[in-house]
Amino acid sequence: MANPLNPGRLLLNCDMGESFGNWSMGQDAAVMPYIDCANIACGYHAGDPSVMRATVALAVAHQVLIGAHPAYPDLQGFGRRSMACSSAEIRDFLHYQIGALDGICRVQGSRVAYVKPHGALYNDMMAQPEILRAVLEAMAQYDRQLPLMLMATADNRASQALAAEYGVSLCFEAFADRAYDEQGRLVSRRLPGAVHHEPQQVVAQALAIARGEALISSGGSPLQLQAQTLCVHGDNPSALAALKQIRAALAA
Repeated sequence: MANPLNPGRLLLNCDMGESFGNWSMGQDAAVMPYIDCANIACGYHAGDPSVMRATVALAVAHQVLIGAHPAYPDLQGFGRRSMACSSAEIRDFLHYQIGALDGICRVQGSRVAYVKPHGALYNDMMAQPEILRAVLEAMAQYDRQLPLMLMATADNRASQALAAEYGVSLCFEAFADRAYDEQGRLVSRRLPGAVHHEPQQVVAQALAIARGEALISSGGSPLQLQAQTLCVHGDNPSALAALKQIRAALAA
């Protein structure tokens, strides 16, 4: 089966479904018309069954690809705190979260099309090969045809080699609204300037990535990223304004 995340153009993705109960987060309804892929929270860092169902319905209505956005079991910390989990635990909570979202998709005539881990789990799998291996093994067991979305860095070869062992395809993403260090890793949110809030800055970085131009890392050196998709975080207040401008610029 062809990789749905490799249509020959840069795709826009956004984290969605991160409300919980009466607590609302993000601008899902406003943002959905401007993106290609929705990374939907699966209940462990955000989201609940009703939020998941509503977000899937919104994605289906706009013909947006649906991705599972699983996380460490850390609702209070929004999944942004690392946890000491075994490979078996990572496998089990990935299957639990992907399966839950996939079930909600199926009753609405859709399916999960890819997986993008969230927050600390995402960062940990990029920094620790044993965690990336656990994620890839879990995906191969669940459905080897599901691509894994992960961070484009200055050198993607190690990730590609590991994914090839499990027969899982990869989709590399870059971030329009985050600062990078010299290795192509995201600058910690704890540091000043880690998140770009001005729409003009977000759009400029997005277009540089789309054109294949080098970014300037936090240390001042040029950084080249090869990405198939571009992420704008839905909890960023400038997300909607930036996405509208990025979509128009890419279309032009």
